[in-house]
Amino acid sequence: MRWSAVVLAAGTSSRMEGRNKLLLPIGDKPVIRRTVEHVVAARPHEIVVVTGCQGRDVGKAIVDLPVTVHPNLPFEEGQMTWVAAGVGALANATDAVMVCLGDMVLLDTQDYLDLVGAYEVATDSSIVIPYCGEERGNPILFAASYAPEVVAGDRKLGCRKLANGYPNEVHRHVAAHDRYTTDMDTPDDYERIRRRFAERE
Repeated sequence: MRWSAVVLAAGTSSRMEGRNKLLLPIGDKPVIRRTVEHVVAARPHEIVVVTGCQGRDVGKAIVDLPVTVHPNLPFEEGQMTWVAAGVGALANATDAVMVCLGDMVLLDTQDYLDLVGAYEVATDSSIVIPYCGEERGNPILFAASYAPEVVAGDRKLGCRKLANGYPNEVHRHVAAHDRYTTDMDTPDDYERIRRRFAERE
């Protein structure tokens, strides 16, 4: 199965007290680089990284990686526009699209591959969403046939609306860990994640 990845790296980090969370260090690398390196290692067919706030600096952090950096100028309009921009920028034919969050630095390569495996096994579903218990996580993986709806004009769906619009097509990938549900929005989140990463290393 061919699958492609869209990594969302366009946000303003509005709850991070003036810092761009994607540029904060985890170990010796910025958050966005660690995230994208794990996506690259999962070997998708194509990777688009959608940038916005401080897009030049975010792009520099991953400049040598095999990805397409796609600036989304109206990034302040919200995540649905980032998803639409990234999916619309995919240049190659694919069977499925995985939409990843740039700040989910605890996810490793196997976590991304596990989602792909769940999609391949769940042949009666066209959308795969990870869960930890009843908590919904990210990334989401969906059939490429939904791409026109995701990018089309005023009908920009975003991942949550896409899943809510096709509930019978959703397969829950229940994980035994919380990495799919651990993102980083506040300074406290960053400190917790930084400590977890250090302990894991």
